[in-house]
Amino acid sequence: MKKYLGLIKYLKPYKKNILLYIFFILMAIIFGLFSLAMLFPFFELIFKGGSLLLVKPTYSLSSEYLTGTMKFWLSNFIILYGKTAALAIVCGFIIISTLLKNVFVYFSYYVMSPMRNGMMVQIRKDLFNKILTLPIGFFTEQRKGDLISRMTNDTWELESSVANTLDGLIKEPLTVIAYLATLVFLSPQLSLIIFILLPFAGFVIGRVSKSLKKDSNAAAIKSGESLSLLEETLGGIRIIKAFTAETLVREKFNVINDGLFNVRNKMNFRRDLASPLSEFLGILVFCAILWFGGKLILESKSMGLDGASFILYIGIFAQIINPAKSLSTAFYNMQRGTSAIQRIEEIINTENSIVEIPNALPLEDFNDCIEFKNVNFSYNQVPILKNINLKVKKGQTIALVGSSGSGKSTLADLIPRFHDVTSGEILIDGINVKNIQLNSIRNKISIVTQEAVLFNDTIANNIALGKENATITEITNAATVANAIHFINKKENQLQENVGDRGSKLSGGERQRVTIARAVLKNAPILILDEATSALDTESERLVQDAIENMLQNRTTIVIAHRLSTIRNAHEIIVLQKGEIIERGNHDALIKLGGTYKKLIDMQEVR
Repeated sequence: MKKYLGLIKYLKPYKKNILLYIFFILMAIIFGLFSLAMLFPFFELIFKGGSLLLVKPTYSLSSEYLTGTMKFWLSNFIILYGKTAALAIVCGFIIISTLLKNVFVYFSYYVMSPMRNGMMVQIRKDLFNKILTLPIGFFTEQRKGDLISRMTNDTWELESSVANTLDGLIKEPLTVIAYLATLVFLSPQLSLIIFILLPFAGFVIGRVSKSLKKDSNAAAIKSGESLSLLEETLGGIRIIKAFTAETLVREKFNVINDGLFNVRNKMNFRRDLASPLSEFLGILVFCAILWFGGKLILESKSMGLDGASFILYIGIFAQIINPAKSLSTAFYNMQRGTSAIQRIEEIINTENSIVEIPNALPLEDFNDCIEFKNVNFSYNQVPILKNINLKVKKGQTIALVGSSGSGKSTLADLIPRFHDVTSGEILIDGINVKNIQLNSIRNKISIVTQEAVLFNDTIANNIALGKENATITEITNAATVANAIHFINKKENQLQENVGDRGSKLSGGERQRVTIARAVLKNAPILILDEATSALDTESERLVQDAIENMLQNRTTIVIAHRLSTIRNAHEIIVLQKGEIIERGNHDALIKLGGTYKKLIDMQEVR
C-alpha cells in the first residue's frame, strides 16, 4: 500500500474533483438505501395485510422508529386512497430514488475521469522528463527496450490496474461502510456475525492475491526483454538477413514470448479469481446471517428486528456483495500494479549525477580557452582517463587520436558535462564547468558524431533542431555551408522532405551533411567532431570534409579522428593510450618524434 501513497501527489490539483466525487457517491448511497428502505416495510402492509399503524412512533434513534414512521405515513395513505394507490406511490418513490442514485453515480464518473486521466498524463510527463534529464552514462547501463517498456507497458499497466480502479478504491469502501453502518443501526447484535466473518474472507482474498506482485514484475521484465529484442531486430535487420540469422532470432524471441505467455496466464488466473471468490465468500456470510437471524426470529427471540425489518436487513446486506466484489477486484489490481509503480519509480527516483548547483553562472560568451587540469575519470570504478592536462585556446583546432577505447570520446564528452570528472576540473574561461548553467554550456557547443542521428521528420526540422524559430533562409544558408543544398534541391519536397526513421531515406553522406548543417545553424563557438567522416566512402568523405572546413572557420574545434588525413592541419594533436596523454604536438613534430603517432600514420600510409 505504501507504493500507492506516492500517487497521492498526482491528485493534488484535483482536490475539488475529489470532494465532488465523495459528495456524489454519498448521495448515490443514500438514494440507494432509501429505495430499499421504502420497499420492504411497505410490502408487508400492502401484500401481507399487516395491521395499519395509526399512531406516529415516539422519536428514538433506532430501526423501529425508522420503519414505524414509514408504516405510519403509508397507513394514512392507504386509509385515504387505498392499497393500489399506495403501491403506485411506493413504485414512484423507488423509481425516483433509483434515478437519482444513478444520476449521482454518473456525476461521480464525470468528475473522476479528469482525475484518472490527469494522473496518468502527469506520470508519463514526469517519466519522460526524467529520461531527458538523466546523464549519458545511465543509458549505457539500460536497455532501450526496457526503458520503452516502462514508458508504455508499465504505464498502461498502472492505468488499467490502478487509475481505472480509483473509483473502486474510493466508491466501494464508502458504499460498504455506509451499508455496514446501516446494518449496525438496524441490528447491532446480528451485525456481530458480519464483523466476525468478514475479516476471515478478507484474509483468504489477501492470501490468494499476495503472489500477484511477483508475477506482475516477472511479466514486466519479460515484456521489456521482448521490446529490446524487437528494437535490436528492427535496427539490425540487414545484418540478420545477411548472416541468415532469422532462425536464431526467431527462437530467441519465441523463448521470451512463451515465458511472457506463461507468466501472464498465472497472473490472470489469480486476478480472475477475485470476483468469484469474493462473491462466494459473500454468499457464505449472507447465508450465515440468514440462518442465524431467521432462526432467532422464528423462535421469537428478540433481536431488535421484526419480520419486515429482518427482510430489509437481508436486502441491504445483499447489496454489499457487489461492492465487495469490486473492492476485492480493485485490491487484486492494486497488487498487480505495485510492480508497475516500482519499475516506474526506479526511473523517476534515479539520482541524477549531473546536477546544476543553485545560482550557477551563465556562460554569456566563450572568450579565452577550455582547460583540463589534472582530470581523472572513472566509470563503475574502472579508470578511463588519467591525469589529463590540456588547454584548448579560442580559435584552435585540437585533434584527439589513439586506438579504440583510449578515452578520446570520453574526454570530449566531459566538456558539455555528459559525464562529470572523478577528480580534477574542467574550466571554460577560467570557470569550473560545474559552476556554469548546464544549458548555458551546451548552447555554446555543437557536436557532429560518427553516427548521423536524425529524427523521423523533415530535413528542415532536423537542421533546425538546435535553434528555435529558425527561418527557411537560415536553414537554407546552413545547408549551403554544409554542402547539402544540392542533394536537398533534388528531393521532391526539398527541405520539407521526410528523412524517414533515423534518416533511412538518405544516404550516409547525405545524413552526415544534414547533421553538419544542424551544427552550422546552431552557430556555437565550440565544435566537437567525433569521427564525423570515418563511416563514409571516399566521395562522401570529401564532400563532408569540405563542409567541415567551411564550418571550422572562427571556431574552437576538438576533432576525434581515426582517419589521420583529416587532422594534418590541427594546431595540436593529442595522442591517447589507455586514458593517458602519451604524445602531443603538431603533425610534423610528431612525425619527427617517431612514436605512436608515426606508427599510426605508417599504418594508414599517410605522409
